[in-house]
Amino acid sequence: MKVISPTNVRARRRLLERGQAADPAVAEQAARIVDDVRTRGDRALREYARRFDKLRGSLEVTEQEIRDNAAEAPSAVRRAIAQAARHIRRIAKRQVPREWRAATVPGVVVEQRVTPLARVGCYVPGGRYPLPSSLLMTAVPARVAGVNEVIAVCPRPDPSVCAAALEAGIARLFRIGGAHAVAALAYGTRTVPHVDKIVGPGNAYVAAAKAHVAADCPIDFFAGPTEIVIVAADGNASWIAADLVAQAEHDPDARALLLTPNAELARAVARAVDSQLEHHPAARQSIEQHGGAVVTNDLGEAVDLANAIAPEHAVCDDEFTARALTRAGTVFVGPYGAQAAGDYATGSNHVLPTGGAARFRGGLSAADFVRVSSVQHLSGDGLRRLAPTAISLANAEGLVAHAASIAVRLR
Repeated sequence: MKVISPTNVRARRRLLERGQAADPAVAEQAARIVDDVRTRGDRALREYARRFDKLRGSLEVTEQEIRDNAAEAPSAVRRAIAQAARHIRRIAKRQVPREWRAATVPGVVVEQRVTPLARVGCYVPGGRYPLPSSLLMTAVPARVAGVNEVIAVCPRPDPSVCAAALEAGIARLFRIGGAHAVAALAYGTRTVPHVDKIVGPGNAYVAAAKAHVAADCPIDFFAGPTEIVIVAADGNASWIAADLVAQAEHDPDARALLLTPNAELARAVARAVDSQLEHHPAARQSIEQHGGAVVTNDLGEAVDLANAIAPEHAVCDDEFTARALTRAGTVFVGPYGAQAAGDYATGSNHVLPTGGAARFRGGLSAADFVRVSSVQHLSGDGLRRLAPTAISLANAEGLVAHAASIAVRLR
């Protein structure tokens, strides 16, 4: 892994200033697929599923098939799925917005109403490895929020994914993936019902398809290649390297960075990463192209760079630094804060913003699956108290009919 000194401005800029622009060719192809499925429905969906997902048989996995497949998962995996789901539920319950009522003046009460979405679609990737954890992280919070019908799509639902589907309370599971699965969820076909929101990570085509349908069907956010930024002045070089390699194995485009004022630590971590790559070759391309240790002038500069990147995962030494890392999808604190624990078992959601999106939002939560709306109660006395304010502002804006609609009630 390369080590970049404070004076190597060009190398630092190239490593740190990576945007998240969509590939126009990918966006164009995803849009064509989405529009085709929207127009031709199941016929197009089956064609793409056979072509891209190698589908053989029906689009939907029956309830009995889910149960039979789940039973084939090793017992240790089923127990892990159950425990992970319990932890996710515990955190998700704290995330659901609360209903409340408040009076602004006597006779005027504003109420916050919280209602769950009716149907949600969860995308579960089917790439190099099965990802039952992604199903848990999307479906469990939806169910906790009160969503009645959770639909899941996965091009290759193996026994572990089916076990997660049972644990999460999935209503229906379909053997589809890619842009065509996103289209089916967004617009519906004869077989696949349309949903109120699509959530979950996927590859570049999935992300492009989600962006294409977002005007018609809400999505969680753009989920690009994973990122980890470690801010450390000291620490166990082998442990830090293990975290960088762990995230790098997700994707060849994953980004794994160490920001440190300690040049000796940077070199030690780089050596440890190179050693560990011998045992984890899947991470090599990512580390070589998008990984590195950046030596900063001081810890404050390292924190500033991390906040400018606004990464998916940030890691730091202590609580003081954690409070300063204000722009990250999630922050791990201390030497035992292994990100892999958050990916699976802490209960915090691992569906997180990437590519700088942590500037304006955090990760997926139960709050993403409800509508928060207001209900306003006005009595005659309450309206009379508000009338001078409302009528004056309406007239100031030239909206005299607005003012009249209040005045007529006061005569």
